[in-house]
Amino acid sequence: MPKQPRPPGPAVRILDGHHELALHGVTLREDSFDVTYSVVPPLSDGRDKGSPILLFIEATDDLGNEYTDSGGAYGVAPDGTHTKGTISGRPALTDESGMLHVRFTFLRGGVENSYDLALSLPASSQSSARSGP
Repeated sequence: MPKQPRPPGPAVRILDGHHELALHGVTLREDSFDVTYSVVPPLSDGRDKGSPILLFIEATDDLGNEYTDSGGAYGVAPDGTHTKGTISGRPALTDESGMLHVRFTFLRGGVENSYDLALSLPASSQSSARSGP
């Protein structure tokens, strides 16, 4: 199985150390934001012998604003080596936000496992990264 290259964003070992969650970036929208991520090896979707794993987020920025989960999507990459996904939060990030602290909570078999990661939001890239709905 080919080894996936380490992404430029933050990463953490998850689910008893059996997987690695890596963040790839944030896309800003008028009313929300999307966080793209990957998990190596891929998460179970329940079709194999493992329990399905659900994900939700809670977030705060460096100004103390709070954001809640507004859904997302994920699936196993075509080469089968990792899960790739996007998860959204609301409301939109403010233009003054410089850092986003995200708590990822994975629910598996009735047990929650939470992991905290931070993403830098440089002011110069915010206006260029903002897109429509």
